Amino acid sequence: QVQLVESGGGSVQAGGSLRLSCAASGYTFDNICMGWFRQAPGKGREGVAAIYSGDGGRYYADAVKGRFTISQDDAKNTVYLQMNSLKPEDTAMYYCAAALGRGSWYWGQEMHSFDFEYWGQGTQVTVSS
Repeated sequence: QVQLVESGGGSVQAGGSLRLSCAASGYTFDNICMGWFRQAPGKGREGVAAIYSGDGGRYYADAVKGRFTISQDDAKNTVYLQMNSLKPEDTAMYYCAAALGRGSWYWGQEMHSFDFEYWGQGTQVTVSS
């Protein structure tokens, strides 16, 4: 059973930066997809970024391209989301997710929550103007 624990959320002013971390445990396979989703109050869950450990393939939602960077540390089984130039519209609960296979995003389609089987509890990010 894959377990995911997020950390690094908080409150920041617009233009600031935060780095989210997701520590994964409970799996032994080498190739896994890790992703970050977010959900703002009253809105659906939105795919933000994803990475495939097999070849480092990445996905970014249009809303965060050029501002957010997803990366992984295999030695620590940890995935990071570096968020720069934060905007008030980035305010949301951010969730880490894991998948045993590559989802549709890997082949250029949109990232969907149904592509991921395991989820963390979430960490809140609040950006004030």
